[in-house]
Amino acid sequence: MDSKLIALLQSFPALEACLGDISKALELLTAAARADGLILLCGNGGSAADCEHIVGELMKGFLQKRPDPALPGWAAPLQKGIRAISLPSQCAVVSAFNNDVDPALVYAQLTRAYGRPGDVLIGLSTSGNSENVVNAWKIARLSGLSTVALVGERRCAADGLCDAVIHAPSSETYRIQEYHLPIYHYLCAALEERLFGAQISA
Repeated sequence: MDSKLIALLQSFPALEACLGDISKALELLTAAARADGLILLCGNGGSAADCEHIVGELMKGFLQKRPDPALPGWAAPLQKGIRAISLPSQCAVVSAFNNDVDPALVYAQLTRAYGRPGDVLIGLSTSGNSENVVNAWKIARLSGLSTVALVGERRCAADGLCDAVIHAPSSETYRIQEYHLPIYHYLCAALEERLFGAQISA
């Protein structure tokens, strides 16, 4: 067990029940990122905000610097990113599709357009039953993407549909979201370390 995972469980011992799926999600993310794949994220409300948060941790240095020695000196501040996109942030196409077609299929539309085989779709839903997220998981599987779900403790549509289903140990929306934060912070930190190596302190 890596040190970051030990620290996560020390701070949030209730997450031990999620350990298998957290580890599986990390393996899926690692495989996609090492193949220069794309990590897509979707959710609604607070979960949409979490999608933005996760992309922010992946697309630049999170717990360590990620220098790119291939760049010229003037571009030295730029960092290596882990390719990720928040589907809720695509406001023009989201609003157009919601208005013109079907809100229940909006994330499925974006997943189909952006996703390629070997990519990963992470859906965040405190119920695990949000129709637009469930439809995105479905189209992701049809399109050859791996699927990860961050949900609450109750059984839900994600079970049997997603490759890794991380059940936060609560049935209250705000508590589920409070558990999702340390889970995805761990995933971002562990993925960063796998791709760029452990940060060496001076």
